Amino acid sequence: MLMKANAQRYFTRAWPVVSMLMLLLVIWYAAAVVLNAPFERDQNERNGVANLSGMAWISTVLNQKRPVLPAPHQVVQELYDTTVKKKITSKRSLVHHSIITLKTTLLGFALGTLLGILLAVAILHNRALERALMPWIIASQTVPILAIAPMIIVVLNAVGVQGLLPKAFISTYLAFFPIVVGMVKGLRAADPLLFDLMRTYNASDWQIFWKLRLPASVPYLTTSMKIAVAIALVGAIVAELPTGAVAGLGARLLAGSYYGQTIQIWSALVMASLLAAALVALLGVLDSWTRRRMGQMT
Repeated sequence: MLMKANAQRYFTRAWPVVSMLMLLLVIWYAAAVVLNAPFERDQNERNGVANLSGMAWISTVLNQKRPVLPAPHQVVQELYDTTVKKKITSKRSLVHHSIITLKTTLLGFALGTLLGILLAVAILHNRALERALMPWIIASQTVPILAIAPMIIVVLNAVGVQGLLPKAFISTYLAFFPIVVGMVKGLRAADPLLFDLMRTYNASDWQIFWKLRLPASVPYLTTSMKIAVAIALVGAIVAELPTGAVAGLGARLLAGSYYGQTIQIWSALVMASLLAAALVALLGVLDSWTRRRMGQMT
């Protein structure tokens, strides 16, 4: 009975996700047929070949070598060919490119988390600093990252900073914002009655921070980190575009756009999505573990 109840609970949780995935696949296939059909008709007219009909026509449209919109099975096949069939050291391996982008992402995420926490602590203890910094922190996120990424890389290269760091700094630029906002909210989220209790025991500001404010901010921090790591991955990919990188998921996107390899572009995009989902899932496990340890989940 217990196993049956657990299976039913998992099915109830998974069904909305599965049904939405099925709907997206249907829409994707339909869009691929609509977008790829004009090219197939033009090619047949130029070659004097009669257009097929029914499922044969749809099958032909969905299996073009350079489609406007690749079909899902084409993207899956490309992912399989560039992950399972290729050695990790191969320059055509998506695993190889994903590892390079992952290194940039993790470094930028770590720097962004550290910077965000330090800024949040500074803002917490200085109201004047909050009024001075928060407007600029918010305004910094309104600048398109594609516009400033080349400038950041050029400036850092001019002062001798090359390699992984310039790209990681762009990830840091995007990742620190949710950390700052979440930590400031979390550090102020403790119950006011607990503040009064600690004041009654003559606790210092330092003791209040470590024993009350910081533990109260942990759930906010872990939630913000899930947002930040996904944004850091976007920053890492964007940072690879203006550098003309030869490795990384951004480099795969560039190479695909240069040579009109739309299947390669979409496979890189899907790989990036899977990588982001894995990182967010890992931080979700960390979030659940910390909440359970703090007695917030049963």
